[in-house]
Amino acid sequence: MAEDFYSILGVDKKASQEEIKKAYRKLARRYHPDRNPGDKAAEARFKEISAAYDTLGDPEKRKEYDRQRANPFAGGFPGGGGFGGGAGGGFDAGSFSDILSNLFGGAAGRRGGGPQPERGRDLEASVRLTFQQAVDGTQVSLTVPTSSMCSTCHGTGARPGTTPKVCPRCQGRGVEQQGQGLFSITQPCSQCGGSGAIIEDPCPTCHGSGSVRTAKTYRVNIPPGVREGSRVRLAGKGEPGRNGGPPGDLYVVTRVEPSPIFKRKGDNLEVEVPLTIPEALRGAEIEVPTLTGTKRLRVKPGTKPGTVQRLRGEGPPKLSDKRSRGDIHYRFVLDIPESLTREQEKAVEQLSKVMNGNPRAKLFAQAGGRSARGKAA
Repeated sequence: MAEDFYSILGVDKKASQEEIKKAYRKLARRYHPDRNPGDKAAEARFKEISAAYDTLGDPEKRKEYDRQRANPFAGGFPGGGGFGGGAGGGFDAGSFSDILSNLFGGAAGRRGGGPQPERGRDLEASVRLTFQQAVDGTQVSLTVPTSSMCSTCHGTGARPGTTPKVCPRCQGRGVEQQGQGLFSITQPCSQCGGSGAIIEDPCPTCHGSGSVRTAKTYRVNIPPGVREGSRVRLAGKGEPGRNGGPPGDLYVVTRVEPSPIFKRKGDNLEVEVPLTIPEALRGAEIEVPTLTGTKRLRVKPGTKPGTVQRLRGEGPPKLSDKRSRGDIHYRFVLDIPESLTREQEKAVEQLSKVMNGNPRAKLFAQAGGRSARGKAA
């Protein structure tokens, strides 16, 4: 047995579980890295204490440990990792992930081997389009503020000729854990900020960030059929990654100017078409606008306001299916003049004599009340 955990905690091998717990808490408070920033000896001592308590604080592990002490040739801790992890120098207090790492790979697996690759941040930019550009598709030029890899240090953040050092606090993992038992709190390393590395001699160009601010111009193909708020993804055009990680993506958000004629309704368009009273009464053949010109549309006699007629396949291209298009819905409204000429007044008067029924009579009859001509109840 390489280490005496009882001696590390300063307790007798016959100590109770409560005595072991009290001894651990006292020592952990004394040697905790937060109370001894930069003290490597205290940090190493804290890891020894944590490793000892991880074994002795668990009755089952303690029993197996005592068996191993009595017969050191009987084999190691289940899984072949032995007790401690202190010899590897990578144990943190009560970390469940560290326990698993100790069982299946030891301290080398916990350290992570240095800074881990990080994917670059996604970027978002907006582009303004006319209604027709959104329908037909177009190509636009877009300049985006972004970052690019520093050409001086090639993204390492360190002065040329030097290299970043693995963070001694987190051993390159970028996180540190606090707690005890099988549950702990994981947070970014307080010494390296989560990067897993310490840059002792920063690059004079990027000052240790590994990237420099710049602006890039792209030619962006906007597909036909986009609408307000559509997002066009440009893979790999976002911020560069760190430590060899892939770049992020650039998302181009479309802002579409409204059309004075067409209103977007999902994959379809809607147009409000005014009719004269004679056209609505007698029916007519009228000309209506489309995306490519005009077409003739037949209005049935007796068409009521709000009636909708549809031209299939005359709408914008569908983003979900490039081979098909939406429809155009024509909603009819009555064109009522605000004032009438004398001749029009005579015509309306003559019409009212001919069509002198009460259109609201049926309404009142269905409601169980009197007709519009009756006296109020």
